Amino acid sequence: MSYTAVTIFTDGGSRGNPGPSASGVYSKELGEFKRYLGTATNNQAEYMAVVIAMEEAVKYKQEHPELEEINFFLDSELIVKQMKREYKVKNKELQKLFVKVYNLTTQFKKVTFTHVPRAQNKEADRLVNEAIDEALM
Repeated sequence: MSYTAVTIFTDGGSRGNPGPSASGVYSKELGEFKRYLGTATNNQAEYMAVVIAMEEAVKYKQEHPELEEINFFLDSELIVKQMKREYKVKNKELQKLFVKVYNLTTQFKKVTFTHVPRAQNKEADRLVNEAIDEALM
């Protein structure tokens, strides 16, 4: 089955800030992805989750060119407001990640970013914790 729109939940987490960090991506349409990042800040991990999700969506689109829309749901209000251009991205490391995400969004007709409470982002949060736990074992 192919999709014209996909819904993606992303989360990033850091145990310590900075500290051991990971990103998680959950999508009914695209699947689950988790990545241990090493030492990073919570905000870097949040952005990396969006980067990972965008890269997976681009791969999917190569085989399914009808994919036009991505709807992101994050529990990071900062990232959502930065991607919507409501907040400036002042941190140099986050600026690089913002540009990477922005450039990937140009491959789709529509990309939305919506802030959700942490309770509505449990699957992505689970993937973050699994990645950190597996790396630290």
